[in-house]
Amino acid sequence: MTEERLYLVTYDISSPRRWRRVFKLMQGYGEWLQLSVFQCRLTRLRRAELESRLRALIKQGNDHVLIVDVGSADKVKLGVESLGKTFETIERDSVVI
Repeated sequence: MTEERLYLVTYDISSPRRWRRVFKLMQGYGEWLQLSVFQCRLTRLRRAELESRLRALIKQGNDHVLIVDVGSADKVKLGVESLGKTFETIERDSVVI
């Protein structure tokens, strides 16, 4: 099985139109935590695919995306303190096609 890693992806996009495009893209890769922040369980291939697609959407020099590698998705316990809403980590789910 290919190892998944846990990533936090956060972004600051200067154009509302590009921001919506990035938000829609990110929904296909991870769990939305709050405005412009996602947690993602990704294989190396999916991470590279995400980076490539983000580079195609953002405007270099105006927008900013951070991809933080937290560690092995099965071994790391994400330490997050959440005030207000309940925070839940992403669990691996089986998909039957």
